[in-house]
Amino acid sequence: MFDYIKGTLVYITPEYIVLDNQQIGYQVRCPNNYQFQKYMHEEMIIYTYHYVREDQFTLYGFETREEKMLFQKLIQVSGIGPKGALAILASGHPEHIVQAIEEENEQFLVKFPGVGKKTARQIILDLKGKLDDLAPDLFRAATTEIMVPVQTEENSALKEAIEALKALGYSEREIKKITPTLEQETGTTDMYLKRALQLMLK
Repeated sequence: MFDYIKGTLVYITPEYIVLDNQQIGYQVRCPNNYQFQKYMHEEMIIYTYHYVREDQFTLYGFETREEKMLFQKLIQVSGIGPKGALAILASGHPEHIVQAIEEENEQFLVKFPGVGKKTARQIILDLKGKLDDLAPDLFRAATTEIMVPVQTEENSALKEAIEALKALGYSEREIKKITPTLEQETGTTDMYLKRALQLMLK
């Protein structure tokens, strides 16, 4: 229904962002909400997917069309809902997901919350060989973004990242296991979240 929304980013929570377009605030759920902090109070474009069920009308948003297309492929797999697909995409490396599917790497896929061996096998069965339209763009060389670390007295950035991990479906036990490592580092919420997801997928 909506291909994209162009508006001003006015609010970020662990579960969603709010984009103001002509004085209407659109609540959009994204894989990593804090990756958009750099656009706070600025105009941006987010590619959206309108998920409709009998009791649910939700907008999901993505930084690129390729991420959106991969999300749409994932939610077609039996056992993968929108929340599970977001958790998979939150790793920030769609090319690794495509590679894991093509190489039938179940060990990589089961590291995501809600993905057991049966679901990992289903993802591979349903999607292997069907991501050719994504692969050329997803395997392009990634550009590295340099961000200035930000640290506050209460380290609110780390707390926000932990809340975002919970929203993605990671358990308290999994989060506690990596928290000591994160506490030794400094950064923005986005940086903490990306680092946490790297640790989760090891």
